[in-house]
Amino acid sequence: MAQELTARVKEVIQRTYNVKSIRLDIGGKADFKAGQFLAVTLQNNPELKKYLSISSSPTEECYLEFTKKLTESDFSQVLNQLKPGDTVNIQYPFGKFILGEPAADLAFLSGGIGITPIRSIAKYVVDKNLGTDMVLVYANRSLKDIVFKDDFDAMQKIYPKIKVAHVLCEASPGFKCTPGLINAQVIKNEVSDYLKRKFYLCGPPQMVEAMEKLLVQELSVGKTSIVTENFQGY
Repeated sequence: MAQELTARVKEVIQRTYNVKSIRLDIGGKADFKAGQFLAVTLQNNPELKKYLSISSSPTEECYLEFTKKLTESDFSQVLNQLKPGDTVNIQYPFGKFILGEPAADLAFLSGGIGITPIRSIAKYVVDKNLGTDMVLVYANRSLKDIVFKDDFDAMQKIYPKIKVAHVLCEASPGFKCTPGLINAQVIKNEVSDYLKRKFYLCGPPQMVEAMEKLLVQELSVGKTSIVTENFQGY
């Protein structure tokens, strides 16, 4: 059951040149499952409302965090001015982009800001030391567009069963990545046991649709092994 409350901004984190995380103090422990989303309303204005994934994990108990790509929208322009001490109205939790129990071995296919719920799920698995094997194939335009790079680098150092494979349209010298876009061969290369995994797809709707089609038609992955989340409008 979703709850509605006014939350105080605790911290604002610049993740990349055009992505910010907002950490909220909700006056207690947030009750949600990794991978779910919330509704955020700014300035008590119904026209400044968006549904955004929760990027923190339930194991990070001191705050509730959401992360947004900044655009030219009115919502983004107001969000970009938020500072510690400001308040926002939120409703949460929503969504079924969550871990099943017991957690099967996972493969995440993501693009851009679609990484937010995946970060929540991966952090939860790592913090709980669930033993779940995870492979993330993460597509971006360039190195500077990678959100939560430091977080995933840190997870790989302490949790041996997570692998992150970057796919970049614009490769950077010295940075390990696959140039281009996610395709069937990339998945075969990075997720060799793909038929044994549960796939989580998150990103722009066109990307999610293309990835699901690729998995089902080119790689014969069953639809019951695919969980999707679309990011509308940013």
